[in-house]
Amino acid sequence: MTPTGILAGLLLFLAVYCAVDPFKHSPLADFPDFEAFPIELPPQSLIPEVKDEKNLLQKSEIKFLNQIQGPESMAFDPQGRGPYTGVADGRIVFWDGHKWNDFAYTSNNRSEICNPQPSPSFYLKNEHICGRPLGLRFHKETGDLYIADAYFGLMKVGPEGGVATSLTTEAEGVPLRFTNDLDIDDEGNIYFTDSSTNYQRRNFMQLIFSAEATGRLLKYNPTTKETSVLVRNLQFPNGVTLSKDGSFFLFCEGSKGRISKYWLKGEKAGTSEVFAILPGFPDNVRTNKDGDFWVAIHCRQTLYTRVLAGLPGIRTFLLKFPVPTKIHYLLHIGGWPHAVVAKLSPEGKLLQILEDSQGKVVKAASEVEEKDGKLWIGSVLMPFVAVYNLAS
Repeated sequence: MTPTGILAGLLLFLAVYCAVDPFKHSPLADFPDFEAFPIELPPQSLIPEVKDEKNLLQKSEIKFLNQIQGPESMAFDPQGRGPYTGVADGRIVFWDGHKWNDFAYTSNNRSEICNPQPSPSFYLKNEHICGRPLGLRFHKETGDLYIADAYFGLMKVGPEGGVATSLTTEAEGVPLRFTNDLDIDDEGNIYFTDSSTNYQRRNFMQLIFSAEATGRLLKYNPTTKETSVLVRNLQFPNGVTLSKDGSFFLFCEGSKGRISKYWLKGEKAGTSEVFAILPGFPDNVRTNKDGDFWVAIHCRQTLYTRVLAGLPGIRTFLLKFPVPTKIHYLLHIGGWPHAVVAKLSPEGKLLQILEDSQGKVVKAASEVEEKDGKLWIGSVLMPFVAVYNLAS
């Protein structure tokens, strides 16, 4: 056979192999109805160019390595104790200053399948059974802990812990499929996000690749026990935090790389607007004691993500190749996990960028909680907490 014939045969074999995907390596192998949608990213001219050239996050201390898996959200109780965090096996655990203790559970159906594993990814297939607590917030007056569990919805547990009780699992008749983050105002109203009505958290990569717009921003009224939709048709809404004065709250729009403001008081009450454009894709956002905001950025924008954002057909075509999801994910984040956190003023001005662009120490950031001059950085993907001293 001639070299041309061999090449043609190899190309034909590759085409058939990709079309059939016999070993189910494609990210879309189990999603026959997958559909990708365009993402309207902010113009390049509006993307902040500032970088942390010193990679200051590399000075962070890695704490609790392999003691906790996937600590997404960091919370301290009204007495300042903690941190408390939700981990990949469905528990909410509490650091007493010496060791981690079980504090609460979102599932009452725990068994050996929820036992500790060597990596957060080991739990994905059983998350819907064991639970996956994401956003955590303490009520300052009652000491109750409010929980956004990805599978069981909005929940609450008392100051002594135990099995959490359900507050709501649906809004306007549509079930919560991916409850993500929350915050509580002075009247006890809870503002929270449901990242998708189609994809659950264990399929979060497909949600990222799809960029479908079924995400919702919600409000739970503890008096009427009603859940209402404040904003709908969002592309991967995520973190939520109230302003220091309670006049508005912020919510992250993960796919669009921006943060929006929802007004609670004043002439604009009940409306939303863009608050800040970010250099990457945000996860959670938290307010510090001064009223500034710390944003955990999952990864910086890359040329790859910008180009594919407006080409959903090409995105789908590439995802059909029998290439493991992890490879597509690494392409999406620029080749390797890296951490970026940003500090914003109450007006939305970018005040500071901290990062570990090489992922040498802090490989990913899901949330940044400031306490006593230190940043406690949680990550849904990593088996540790990073602590950065702001005086460094």
